[in-house]
Amino acid sequence: MRTAEERGLDGFNDAPDEPARADLLSCCASPAWADDMLAGRPYGSVDAMLERSDRATADLSAAELDLALAGHPRIGERHQPPDGGRDWSSGEQAGVADADTDVRARLAAGNRVYEERFGHVYLVCATGRTAGEMLTLLDDRLRNDPDTERGVVRTELAKINRIRLRGLVT
Repeated sequence: MRTAEERGLDGFNDAPDEPARADLLSCCASPAWADDMLAGRPYGSVDAMLERSDRATADLSAAELDLALAGHPRIGERHQPPDGGRDWSSGEQAGVADADTDVRARLAAGNRVYEERFGHVYLVCATGRTAGEMLTLLDDRLRNDPDTERGVVRTELAKINRIRLRGLVT
C-alpha cells in the first residue's frame, strides 16, 4: 500500500502542467527552478523529486536566485502570496510569533542591515527555529563575505524547497 506522500506524488506527477507549475512557484519563486522540476516529471519517489530540487537550486543563475529570494518575506513579516498561492512562510516562521518585542525589533533592524550589506532578503530555513536562534544566525552571517553568503543562501533555499515540496505532496 502506498503512503499518503506517495499518493500525493502521484497526484503531482499526473497534474496538468500549469497547475503543477503554479504549485511549484508557490514553493520557490524561480521560474527556471519550477520549469526544471516540471521537466523531471514523473518522479518515481519523493527522494528523486528532492534530489532534482537540490540540483535545480544549485544550478540557478544569479538572476534566478534573486527571483527565488524575492519570493520570500523578511523574517518576522507576513507574506501575501501572489494569485492566491500558498503561504508557506507563516508556518515556517512560527518561532517569531512568540518572540518578545526586543527580539522582534532586533530582527527587523538586522534584516535592514543584512539587505544593505548583501542586496537581498535574509533567507534562513526558519522551520523549527526560535526567533532568538534566527537572530543569532543573522548576526553570524553578517560577518560573511558576499560570495560565502551567496553559498549559504543557496543551501538555505535548498532546505526550504525540500520542506515545501514535501508539504506539496502530502
